[in-house]
Amino acid sequence: MDEKRVYDDRRRVTVAYLATGQGVATVRVASDRVGQFGLERRCDARDVATCGGRIYVATPEGVLVGDGESDGSASGGFDSLGFDDAVAVTADGDHVLAADADGTVARHRDGEWHSVSTVGDVRALSGEFVAASDGVYQVAGDGDDDGAGGDTLRNVGLDDVRDVAGEATPLAATADGLYRLGNGWLCEREGAFETVASGRTDGAERAHAATAETLYTHEDGEWTPVELPVAGAVAGVAYGEGVYAVTRDGTFLVDASPERTADGTGGWRHRSLGLPDVAGLAVV
Repeated sequence: MDEKRVYDDRRRVTVAYLATGQGVATVRVASDRVGQFGLERRCDARDVATCGGRIYVATPEGVLVGDGESDGSASGGFDSLGFDDAVAVTADGDHVLAADADGTVARHRDGEWHSVSTVGDVRALSGEFVAASDGVYQVAGDGDDDGAGGDTLRNVGLDDVRDVAGEATPLAATADGLYRLGNGWLCEREGAFETVASGRTDGAERAHAATAETLYTHEDGEWTPVELPVAGAVAGVAYGEGVYAVTRDGTFLVDASPERTADGTGGWRHRSLGLPDVAGLAVV
């Protein structure tokens, strides 16, 4: 795919990276406009994360890393960090955490992978949290002694966890509900949740969660359904100048504030990208 869309260069551009079955896709968003998009790297991209302008991608051949550019490309392409059969990846500063299809979780530091532990089927990583078939795990220890030698994984509860958000107050999406970590895990809403995300936009903390049918937003202490302009299960939500979301069948959405839209109305805008099997979303 090499499709291009026209957008207004005078608007600030946010570059979103998507992990799809066809590869790593980039989407440029200017306020409420979904503009230029294309396929940056052909591969089976299972997960994607960004940190400090770098892009990390989990693939069967290992974790890929590239430096993001303002035009939506990875400068010099992607390099491999190794770690075969990667299914999930997250990054914080210089520390990269990944998991493989066998449930091995490892940290990349000083050019090498250091195994932390092996757990059940890993579904997602976020910050220091692991979402797995047998619960939520948290990385404990600082790993300063011999690479990641001081790191361990501590089971912090729940079961059949599909996704986890480690920003601010940790959230977990499970087969029977949406949970918030407080004095133990507190059920925020019942149901089979698939996706959860948290972050900041316009200086405010935001959080979203989705079942196969409905996206929810956390506002004023309540989780309320979002009326999206399209159908389809939400595969990921990310935050930047606005709120960004993508469905599993490849429709990209942006929720822009009224101040950032030409007509002053705000709300959700969308465009189909023609990329099915979307597994993840991150923005630079």
